[in-house]
Amino acid sequence: MKKLYFLLPFFLLACKSNTSPVNNKNASSPEKTVSISYKVEQSEVSDFLKYLSSDELEGRDTGSKGIEKAAVFLEDFFKKNHVKPYFKSYRDTLTNFKTSAYNIVGVLEGTDPDLKKEFVVLSAHYDHIGLEKKEQPDVIFNGANDDASGVTVVAQMAKYFAETKSNKRSILFVFFAGEEKGLLGSKSLVPKLQKLNFNLYTQLNIEMVGVPMKRDFLAYVTGFDKSNMAEKINEYTGKNTIGFLPKEAEYKLFYRSDNYSFYEAFKKPCQSISTFDFENYDFYHHVSDEFKVMDIPHMTSFIQELLPAVTQISSTPTEEITMK
Repeated sequence: MKKLYFLLPFFLLACKSNTSPVNNKNASSPEKTVSISYKVEQSEVSDFLKYLSSDELEGRDTGSKGIEKAAVFLEDFFKKNHVKPYFKSYRDTLTNFKTSAYNIVGVLEGTDPDLKKEFVVLSAHYDHIGLEKKEQPDVIFNGANDDASGVTVVAQMAKYFAETKSNKRSILFVFFAGEEKGLLGSKSLVPKLQKLNFNLYTQLNIEMVGVPMKRDFLAYVTGFDKSNMAEKINEYTGKNTIGFLPKEAEYKLFYRSDNYSFYEAFKKPCQSISTFDFENYDFYHHVSDEFKVMDIPHMTSFIQELLPAVTQISSTPTEEITMK
């Protein structure tokens, strides 16, 4: 997540917030849910996240040798899972960064001849903040939670859709660089898509989901009151998957990740999903944000629970997620 300068003095002292789940009459309505037989493999979640947050990648700072290794890893993942490049290659060069840097962008075409003209964007940023300049025992900001966890989720969703072909709409899978530098990757990509008359339905951006919350809902969306996304996700999963987190609204997190670049350009529902709630993780932008403190069973169940929702989002006959 882009550095929250105004937030850091409060970070480790964040007190518990009053929370309330989405008041959704359809949360247990079976007619809106879909049955998913596909099973997310915990070992695949673990292996993917472990490499992406490894010391070998040296904190994945945008423009570094470490993030180049991450880019190759993500390209290989797309190739292995038959996700095609959206542009001539998987690499989308940032136009607003002084050295070579790339978003990694893949696409799965929708199966419906009409709905495939609409796009769902599933995204996460794969950059982090690199190396600590001060001399100390550990100098690598591995960025396991921020945001290798989100990249892992999006990658597993790409694998799911590639295998099941259950998306009637086309899906753009984006791994952003430059998020930590000021949302540079998404700011660079958006005008290119606009020039191509990109028909965006909605964007789900996954941000910091490596540890669970101790609440009666699984996750929250940023910009909760800007659309009916939370309500529709709960409708599609048949569970209390998404709730409202007051801290999110207080700190305006909607504006702090790559969903905002898309919202600003397209004025469509573009929101981030997160389980970082200011109480459950002490290692934001810290060298201890490492694989060993990630909760892999939680992440696996998180992906599994979201699969009915992303399936419905990519397949409903009409655009059910709307701005308020």
